Amino acid sequence: MIDLYTWTTPNGRKISIMLEELGVEYNVHPIEFSKGMQREPEFLKIGPNNKIPVIVDQDTGQSVMESGAIMIYLADKYGKFLPKDNAKRTEVMEWLMWQMAGLGPICGQAHAYLHFNPGEAPFAEERLKAEVARLYSVLDRRLEGREFICDEYSIADMACWPWVSRYEWHKADLDQFPNVRAWYKRLLARDAVQKGYHVPKKAGEIPTGD
Repeated sequence: MIDLYTWTTPNGRKISIMLEELGVEYNVHPIEFSKGMQREPEFLKIGPNNKIPVIVDQDTGQSVMESGAIMIYLADKYGKFLPKDNAKRTEVMEWLMWQMAGLGPICGQAHAYLHFNPGEAPFAEERLKAEVARLYSVLDRRLEGREFICDEYSIADMACWPWVSRYEWHKADLDQFPNVRAWYKRLLARDAVQKGYHVPKKAGEIPTGD
C-alpha cells in the first residue's frame, strides 16, 4: 500500500495519474498549501523540502520525495512504465529529466508571471513566453510520427502531461503545436489520467486541448 501526500498541482498529478495507471491501492493525504500543511513537523519528517508530492511505501517503510524520484521508485517497484532494456530506459529517463529540469520549472515560473501577475514584469513575461514556446517546440518535434514520447507509454508521458494540461496558464497556443495537441488529447482519453487529475479533489474541469 502506498500513502500519497499531494495537492492539486502538476507535480502532484504526475503521481496520482501513475498510481491510477498502475491500478494499485493507495491512500491519499491532502496537503493544503493555504493551511501551511507542507510546513508541519510531521510532514517534514517525510518531505524535508516541504513540497509535495511525497509517498510512503507501507510495504517497506520507505519515504520518497521529489516527483521524478517517486516515479522511478514506483516504476521499479511494480515493473511498469520504465523499460528494463538499458537503451530504452535511458531514453525515458532523458525525457523525464527534460521535464524536471525544463518544462516544469519554466512553466511554473510562467504561471507566476503570466497567470497570477500579468503586467507586473514585462521583460520576465516575454522571456518566459519565448522559453515556453521553445520547450513546446522541442516536444512537438519529438512527437512527430509518435504516439508517445518514447516507444511506449511511460513515466515520461505521465510527467509531462500534467504540465501541458495547464497550457492556458502559461499562454501556450496548441494550434502552433499540433503533435503536442494530438498527444495531449490521446492521453486525456485514458481513464487513469482523468481519475488521477482529480486527486486529491476536483479542482475544475480538465482542459480539453481544443
